[in-house]
Amino acid sequence: MKCSMKVVLLFSLFVFCSMIGMGQVADRPAKPEQKRLAWEELAPYFSAPGEYDGKFGTYRSPLKFYDGREVKTKEEWKSRRSEILTRWHQLMGKWPPLLKNQELTILDSVERDNFTQYRVRFFWTPNEETEGYLLVPQGSGKRPAVITVFYEPETAIGLGGPDHPNRDFAYQLARRGFVTLSLGTTAATKAKTYAIYYPDIDHATVAPLSMLAYAAANAWYVLSKRPEVDSTRIGIMGHSFGGKWALFASCLFEKFACAVWSDPGIVFDESRRDVNYWEPWYLGYHPRPWRKRGMITAENPATGLYRQLVKEGYDLHELHALMAPRPFLVSGGSEDTPGRWIRLNHTVAVNRLLGFGDRVGMTNRPMHSPTEGSNGIAYLFFEYFLQ
Repeated sequence: MKCSMKVVLLFSLFVFCSMIGMGQVADRPAKPEQKRLAWEELAPYFSAPGEYDGKFGTYRSPLKFYDGREVKTKEEWKSRRSEILTRWHQLMGKWPPLLKNQELTILDSVERDNFTQYRVRFFWTPNEETEGYLLVPQGSGKRPAVITVFYEPETAIGLGGPDHPNRDFAYQLARRGFVTLSLGTTAATKAKTYAIYYPDIDHATVAPLSMLAYAAANAWYVLSKRPEVDSTRIGIMGHSFGGKWALFASCLFEKFACAVWSDPGIVFDESRRDVNYWEPWYLGYHPRPWRKRGMITAENPATGLYRQLVKEGYDLHELHALMAPRPFLVSGGSEDTPGRWIRLNHTVAVNRLLGFGDRVGMTNRPMHSPTEGSNGIAYLFFEYFLQ
């Protein structure tokens, strides 16, 4: 009897997700048993493996003020959260005012599968426009939405070519009923400068990775104005470079309801070449000529803000804590292995203080590149927490 009931419930969940993929469901909440089945699949990824459970390492706790006082109440966490956010903005540079009152300019459109693909333009900094793609599923009603970020916007909509398999996040989520907005730093990537520099590349006053977060915040505002979008249910996702971008955007801008960070290297780690926050287009900005790209050595040292952050004992688990109680999933690969739970446990502790569990998750795969399996859990994460 139990087996038969589970088969029925699994079939029910399959039908519901298929209806989402065909654009037949816009804003219909999942039934309790469907939510339960989804959580049964997600739950194993929301607790640390035994050898890392409850381990915090020697890292500075987000639950201590910078003067050493302990955070013991929810009210004290509000003050501590503000302290962390203020300190990091002071270190990285103050954002320009957010661009809250613009709308997307539609450049053209094409019908694909069960959604309409729009090429769009908007200002993501006060002096720089960008172009991307808005994918809107068929059907009526307000929907959840996800912003995807990468080196260019074509990959996430499934038009990036064979060199980037399993990175078509915006396309796959649109097929599942999400409105998606795909963005990328196309021109900067071609120039091998990758990021956003404000006010310009030779006089940047904000760390480039923080400016990418600022651009994503402006993207949130333009997406939230769309009639198809429920502004309370907008997430963000990115892989590698895009994973760093999504991490900083979701942590620094609290209107993102949830986030997936795919193998960005979620903390500083100078033993890993691709956890390269020291590069000038991330946190190691300095006036050109830039340091030679690659690992930190005596002959090729880290520079700029990154060197200061490490020297003064800062690390990215402080930013992770800013997500609480909003949920996030680390889609880990070669750069984010199970041992990263030692840092994630600090955010678990913050959520526990706030009265929340199951807000911090991580999947793991051997390689850096996403897989169908790791993406499937990421999409289910968005379906569970946003739909």
